[in-house]
Amino acid sequence: MRVCVIGTGYVGLVTGACLAHTGHHVICVDNNEEKVKLMKSGRSPIYEPGLSEIMQKSASEDRLEFTGDLKYGVTNSDILFIAVGTPALPSGDSDTRYVEAVARGIGTHLNKGYKVIVNKSTVPIGSGDWVRMIVLDGLAEREHSDTSGDETAKRLGIEFDVVSNPEFLREGSAVYDTFNPDRIVLGSNGKRALQMMQELYQPIVERKFAEDASMPPVSVVLTDLSSAEMIKYAANAFLATKISFINEIANVCDRVGADVVQVAKGIGLDTRIGTKFLQAGIGWGGSCFPKDVSAMIHTADDYGYDAQLLKAAVDVNKRQRQIAIEKLQHELKILKGKTIGLLGLTFKPDTDDMRDAPALNLIEQLNRLGAKVKAYDPIVSQTGIGQGFTGVVVETDPHRLADGCDALVLVTDWQQFETLDYEKMAKQMINPVIIDGRNFLDREKLEKIGFRYVGIGRS
Repeated sequence: MRVCVIGTGYVGLVTGACLAHTGHHVICVDNNEEKVKLMKSGRSPIYEPGLSEIMQKSASEDRLEFTGDLKYGVTNSDILFIAVGTPALPSGDSDTRYVEAVARGIGTHLNKGYKVIVNKSTVPIGSGDWVRMIVLDGLAEREHSDTSGDETAKRLGIEFDVVSNPEFLREGSAVYDTFNPDRIVLGSNGKRALQMMQELYQPIVERKFAEDASMPPVSVVLTDLSSAEMIKYAANAFLATKISFINEIANVCDRVGADVVQVAKGIGLDTRIGTKFLQAGIGWGGSCFPKDVSAMIHTADDYGYDAQLLKAAVDVNKRQRQIAIEKLQHELKILKGKTIGLLGLTFKPDTDDMRDAPALNLIEQLNRLGAKVKAYDPIVSQTGIGQGFTGVVVETDPHRLADGCDALVLVTDWQQFETLDYEKMAKQMINPVIIDGRNFLDREKLEKIGFRYVGIGRS
């Protein structure tokens, strides 16, 4: 099938490259000329394991191309994905101006025939009908028509349906998640659109590119537009709430002498609860959870409902960012004049994403308290992203980080951090103290080599 993906961020680029890999012809459109040039050269503008390889393979087989020309993408495709950003506004609502600009642009370039317009961006509930309206407005403006957009489209022989197809990709595992999804959600009132989308995803549904091809076919949820949009928000809100819940339990564990790791294991074995997203730590961040939970609260407010549980999840997460600071103060007392080293900067491992990363809060708080802050991150330290950071010295290796530190804080649970030479690092530190902000490291091993180990909820 002929596909156009508009927007090449995490979602758009991964979606486009993976659909091309499954055999479709994909045109990725972006208005950033430098980014387009980079992708044409076979390089990915984001760090995502496996992405560059499938980009290069699909491009070499003429199934994947990159352009800044929206008209070219629209007129040469049957299915158009809108995959631009919808960042949170100060009010908590989603900023949909990029979606609006793309929808209007699609309307400006629609040609005769039938197309499916897919909302892949995480958009407020009800946006499917809104996107349809904007597309028709763009079409009417192009034709300088005095009639409605619907009438203009009918006169020109233009037909389209809007589909909501929310993404459930984890940064750092986005390629894997695309080929091995738990489910595919398709929301639309158009039967033809749903049939085309099912055909598009058939290779993935049949697990032809899955890690385990013997698994049953992927479940496809066919629903209406609003329900599909709600599924995305509800999923992320639930996962964020689950993390906040185990962090709340961890804080109680600290006070009563229980071990939250054992508690999480014990409750996670209950099939009604499950083991995932029960790792206590210093809170959730990134581009999805904060924005989507905030948007869900804002939507509830718009319709006269006070989403108290979701507000509490956000409040717990805000407090959790302070836990590492409190533990440092307990161990070192006064932080003014002390040097603190942060292991990890990105909001999670296997990504270069710094959006709403807990590390940023730690840096701000430690600076406020008069501490010197150093950091090492496997991606940030190598790419030079950290050159624009203020209030922190980004070191090039973990040993330079440890040198002269009064304490280390594990912020991001990168796999590499399990096997660092902590014995050597302890000798380089003024005080061999480590705050394990993800309960990720081997406590017994670290204590044997002389570290004072402090976890979250692990008194």
